[in-house]
Amino acid sequence: MTTTQELIDLIIEGIQEKKGRQISIADLSNITSAPAEAFVICTANSPSQVDSIVDSIENVTRVKGKENPTAIAGRQNSLWVAMDYGNVIVHVFVPDMREYYDIDNLWSDAKITIIPDLD
Repeated sequence: MTTTQELIDLIIEGIQEKKGRQISIADLSNITSAPAEAFVICTANSPSQVDSIVDSIENVTRVKGKENPTAIAGRQNSLWVAMDYGNVIVHVFVPDMREYYDIDNLWSDAKITIIPDLD
């Protein structure tokens, strides 16, 4: 069983393997009404890159952390895919959908950590 932080680190590794960018982590652990302990949010350039990132996250978390998402939603159009790992929810967006839904700012009292892009 991986800790929440270990799972987040594996998710970030999966995102970065496929050149996902603008990664942010919203720590929701102190918010009683939050659906998870953390959100990991990133941007992909296209629906095909969204798919690649989701596949990479699934692979890294399964192989290195023995974790599988309980649900994945949004794969039919791959503009916004949500992956539910129970204590962590991953959101992979194309740019205009991320801007439109602005979930980075949904939880104003969450601590946000920005992960620098690799390039």
